[in-house]
Amino acid sequence: MEKSLLNNQTVKKTFPIKGMHCASCVNVIERAIKKVDGVEDCAVNIATEQATVTYNKDKVKKVHIASAVANVGYRALVNEEVKSEEEQKKEKQRELNALRNKVIFSLLFGGLILWGSFPWIMQFSPSFLQNPLVQFIFATPVQIWAGWEFYRATFASLRHRSANMDTLVAIGTSVAYLYSVFVTFFPNTVQQLGINPMPYFDTSTIIIGLILLGRYFEARAKSATSNAIKKLIGLQAKTARVVRDGNEIDIPLEQVQIGDMLRVKPGEKIPVDGEVVEGQSSVDESMLTGESIPVEKQIGDTVIGATINKHGTFLYKANKIGQDTMLSQIIKLVQEAQGSKAPIQRIADMISSYFVPFVLMLALATFAIWYDFGQTPALLFAILNTVAVLIIACPCAMGLATPTAIMVGTGKGAEQGILIKDAESLEIAHKINTVVFDKTGTLTNGKPVVTDIVTSNTIADNQEILQLVASLEKASEHSLADAIVKEAEKQNVTLLPVANFKAIPGFGVEGEIANKRVLFGNRKLMEKENISITHVDEHIIKLEHEGKTAMILSVDGKLAALIAVADTVKESAVEGIKRLQKMGIEVIMLTGDNERTAHSIAEKLGITRIIAEVLPDQKEAVIKKVQHEGKKVAMVGDGINDAPALAAADLGIAMGSGTDVAIEAADITLVNKNLSSIASAIVLSRNTMRTIKMNLGWAFGYNIILIPVAMGGLYPFFHLLLNPIFASAAMALSSISVVSNSLLLKKQKI
Repeated sequence: MEKSLLNNQTVKKTFPIKGMHCASCVNVIERAIKKVDGVEDCAVNIATEQATVTYNKDKVKKVHIASAVANVGYRALVNEEVKSEEEQKKEKQRELNALRNKVIFSLLFGGLILWGSFPWIMQFSPSFLQNPLVQFIFATPVQIWAGWEFYRATFASLRHRSANMDTLVAIGTSVAYLYSVFVTFFPNTVQQLGINPMPYFDTSTIIIGLILLGRYFEARAKSATSNAIKKLIGLQAKTARVVRDGNEIDIPLEQVQIGDMLRVKPGEKIPVDGEVVEGQSSVDESMLTGESIPVEKQIGDTVIGATINKHGTFLYKANKIGQDTMLSQIIKLVQEAQGSKAPIQRIADMISSYFVPFVLMLALATFAIWYDFGQTPALLFAILNTVAVLIIACPCAMGLATPTAIMVGTGKGAEQGILIKDAESLEIAHKINTVVFDKTGTLTNGKPVVTDIVTSNTIADNQEILQLVASLEKASEHSLADAIVKEAEKQNVTLLPVANFKAIPGFGVEGEIANKRVLFGNRKLMEKENISITHVDEHIIKLEHEGKTAMILSVDGKLAALIAVADTVKESAVEGIKRLQKMGIEVIMLTGDNERTAHSIAEKLGITRIIAEVLPDQKEAVIKKVQHEGKKVAMVGDGINDAPALAAADLGIAMGSGTDVAIEAADITLVNKNLSSIASAIVLSRNTMRTIKMNLGWAFGYNIILIPVAMGGLYPFFHLLLNPIFASAAMALSSISVVSNSLLLKKQKI
């Protein structure tokens, strides 16, 4: 899978598209946009009703995209301002209400016509309903007003030599309507042909009503697939309490500026991202991470907008606002993922691009066969069976099969703190059979802590040992020095002044404290200074076998203590690895540590395959080597040096606490930082792919089985024909079934 960052001229934008109804609509729009000079890629999603376009901003203007879409009979909203959630909700409701009114109007008049014209029930209807002229008056507004959207799309598509679902509906209902008009006004002519002059206004009106009813239910169901986005948007705070000139004032969220000091009280939502500068509290971050346990926050810690302050009151400095906040970035990522296209969808797209023209040819063939070889009245049978073929074959279900499942899958992932970059990543995840973990910051917390203090006869007090070592390390830049200084602060140890401090690269540090010469470092430093450590060798080896780094303290030439520092294993690591192994997935640990330390940590985690002593620039080569073994590899990392390996892997997974570069290179980001979520992401992918295959199986199977039935395939054996009204009902039901099946993903555990 190719992964690259967009260059400075290339941008990716998403535009709402109006007028789409099936997979063939998607293909027509995609082809039109891709023909625009400067457009690099385009993915149109019927479920979200959006087009995601990647283009060169110096060559392509929004008006070019709008024009390309308009030329094929649809409308791209490229210049409209982003509407608020409430405005979007109202607009969607207005569209649903308008569609509902057309459905009621069509089915009401269609039902009355059916009552007055259908055998077995027409004898119970009022006589005026049996009058063909009254039926014509009822049917005409349905055909013209309620059915106008089918005609509008058909005229535009035919103008550009393409065809879609609306074309099939428009032709099918028009044939039934125009035949009925002719029968109504020229009954004698029809009778001379040996045909009973009976109109079929009920067929045209009820087909329109049922197809619109199917679209209405489909639209309502599709809105449920995007609930994840609505929930995320709804998490945002509406106001913020800002401290200015010593006063606390409430202002709208949009007015918060970077650098503002914000006060948050218990039970309130945190408005934007920032850093705590005063006070402490516990914060519920479950709405973003999926983790139910509140996170303790102190001075210097980062807080995330839209999370909830539980207990304490604190002051923090805003450092990310608007579109830069984590919540906004998550919303953007989920929207892009839901609008992207999975490779499996190419099957449906390829078939649907030929499907509508193929159906039109089948319809013509059906008419010709029934007209030439059908029983009397051959013309009537030819018309009705042709209409049934046109209506039954609408490829709506085919177009909805993949995108609705992708929307629900990526949305469910976001609710669990698993951010999936695009549909392709979600599809690839189910194929993964090997997961490679970077150790530091991924399997471990990435923050070394003091684990052991072993005293000697020289100094027996841990506090005194910490005081000497922390005072010395305070001036050191070594990565382990910070762990020692923090341990001293934790135990409220007072640091002492240091004279003649000296860092000895590869050995340790030295200095004078209270007129005593203090050394702190490794074995080599002790050997260099001729300080005997033979009697503590066993302790040092034991600590190293436990995966700890042992350092030695000497005071005035005598051994004083051993201090061990280690990076602690994440709480979720053991459970996360066990879940993967139970799923039959191989787990590999990648680390720059020596073999002894690496094996010690791997043993705690239950990992049997270790690749140790790997330099940062060698990680990508290791991933490729594992891939050459025939493995589908996921790489899990969090640092800048992990980015090449994340990009090289079949699936890159970044920890939410990692760097922006690592997250950008990754296909999946774990905002919740829970390693069990890796298995959850793979399970989610498996569930989503199973749903997509079921949807496609239903959509293809529906057409393969029912098109021959609509053509009259059962008539020679059972004298059964498919009434066009039942064909329209079956077509609507197929689309609703596909969307409903996708919604079942929400209930599946990951």
